[in-house]
Amino acid sequence: MGLPPPESVPLGHLRLHQYLALEPGPRLLVTAAVHGNETCGAQALSRLMDDLDTGALPLRRGQLTLLPVTNPLAYQRRQRQGERNLNRQLMPSPQPANHEDRIATALCPLLAAHEVLLDLHSFQGEGEPFVMLGPPDNSGPLEPFAHAAAEARLARALGAPRIVEGWMRCYARGLAQRGADPAGIAQAIGTTEAMRRAGGYGVTLECGQHADPAAVGVAFRAVRRALALLDMIDPGEAEAPPSPAPELLEMLEVFDRQHPQDRFARAWRNFEAVSAGECIGWRHDGQAVRAPGDGRLVFPDEKAAVGTEWVFWARASERPV
Repeated sequence: MGLPPPESVPLGHLRLHQYLALEPGPRLLVTAAVHGNETCGAQALSRLMDDLDTGALPLRRGQLTLLPVTNPLAYQRRQRQGERNLNRQLMPSPQPANHEDRIATALCPLLAAHEVLLDLHSFQGEGEPFVMLGPPDNSGPLEPFAHAAAEARLARALGAPRIVEGWMRCYARGLAQRGADPAGIAQAIGTTEAMRRAGGYGVTLECGQHADPAAVGVAFRAVRRALALLDMIDPGEAEAPPSPAPELLEMLEVFDRQHPQDRFARAWRNFEAVSAGECIGWRHDGQAVRAPGDGRLVFPDEKAAVGTEWVFWARASERPV
């Protein structure tokens, strides 16, 4: 089938590929290219569709829906976003103001029609694949959830060496630190958060660096592993994930960029280890920004805009996964 060239992707609709087995089972949605310059997932889904369409990979039960290009405008432009970041404030809009608002309004009912979501992404810098995991089961106001055990099984099955939790809690702390309106938490709602709000569960898999050909293989194997875990394909059709348990990190602190001249102490890699008190960077007035404890730096962004997340600090999570 092959991946469509960006210039040929229409902007007025989303193209779904759906496979219905003759036996009932889970409803799995796999999305890719939520950010238009992250194409490894779209390429992997193209390969998967070839296997499904030829019968090389039989779907034994359930419903599988594939959305290789979730953000057509960003994909057409070969950039992260079209008019805004689709993976923020992903919720229906009664009066859509831009392309991503219209996608979100169409996408949310699709999420609600499924039970499980696997969202495929890639990242800018170097580093290993990792999974973003939701909260433990809870009935709190921030992100109530009731499928933590199933979501953790899915995260482990994908084969990534690292799992990261705590996104929404950390984002909320960041809002409080800057004295922002708590309603700003809507900016933290992406695909998986919207899926949990709809009553299902799901994870984001960051498959590797944008341009790394190996990221396509990571995505391709992960989808097959998810299908096998859900008993939607024969387990023999999926390569087993590596046996070592993945490292589990909890995001706990966020440091915003406060001034254009704030600078990192050096070029940090994602998940690079830091020691308690180690200098992460310098404020424009010379004040040092130091690690609050032994841990790792997550999503360091030397190009972050003033007033946005500059870098997160995480440490080993005590949560059993």
